[in-house]
Amino acid sequence: MRLIILIPALNEAATIARVIRSIPSNLPGIAAHEVVVVDDGSTDATAAEARAAGASVVSHGANRGLGIAVRTGLAEALKRGADFIVNIDADGQFNPADIPSLLQPLLDNRADITTCTRFAQRGLQPAMPPIKVWGNRMVARIVSFATGQHFTDVACGFRALTREAALRLTLFGRFTYTQEMFLDAAQKDLRISEVPLRVRGEREVGTSRVYTSAWNYAARSAAILFRSFRDNSPFQVFGFIAAIVGGVGILAGGFVLVHWLQTGQTFPYRSMVILSAVLILLSAFFATIALLADMLRRQRRIQEELLYYARREFYRQNKS
Repeated sequence: MRLIILIPALNEAATIARVIRSIPSNLPGIAAHEVVVVDDGSTDATAAEARAAGASVVSHGANRGLGIAVRTGLAEALKRGADFIVNIDADGQFNPADIPSLLQPLLDNRADITTCTRFAQRGLQPAMPPIKVWGNRMVARIVSFATGQHFTDVACGFRALTREAALRLTLFGRFTYTQEMFLDAAQKDLRISEVPLRVRGEREVGTSRVYTSAWNYAARSAAILFRSFRDNSPFQVFGFIAAIVGGVGILAGGFVLVHWLQTGQTFPYRSMVILSAVLILLSAFFATIALLADMLRRQRRIQEELLYYARREFYRQNKS
């Protein structure tokens, strides 16, 4: 079994070599492993430090975002013939010695994707600002609701996946990929397992490249989550909008109807009659979109299956 350890990095020269050198040389169930660093437009010596530590480096000419860096890394890992892929951050928050713990459920065929959870066990929860803990838990609840599964941590970047899972995933996010991977994997019936691990709560050096502020992170993550919901569950998204808009329209119309039955006239609420009609028509419009989008979603599932077979054949023929 061949393992590719993927490390997306942006200006991590201070820590990346230590992370690479801390990766165990012997991993149970793995015959060979290789470290691939995706340098996402670093302006420091990240690439040089990674090469000096023994890693292969794939460089972006400019900063393109963590989500794209991970997609680049997954493609490179597949091209190099990976049977399993581990993604770990370059900032030293995660302990490379825990890689076997992430791999074991995959080796035992109990999961297709494993991910580190920082919040499943109280004793393992790292020290971090309360707003980050609250935000992580709220997003985990949203993703759990959307997937119908229970997750405690959907933002942690320390995770592992099988070759089959990597071939099936289709990710679009540029800013990040963590929550989107859960939603896409769940839609494709991939088995996701959380592994409780102890991690550092904050970076050892510098500040986070992704979490620059609570509001910025929340806004960008919300946009990614909404797009994922829209693409994977369009009937529910647009149907919900149609129900809300139609409900308000019916309430407005019902209020005027009661007034008309009592007084025999619509004055002074004639404007509400127009509002009610507009909202009900708008609701019908969104309901139509919901039906059409659900039809397109079915077509997308067929296209995703064709894409999987195309990817599998492409990487079989272009193995490096």
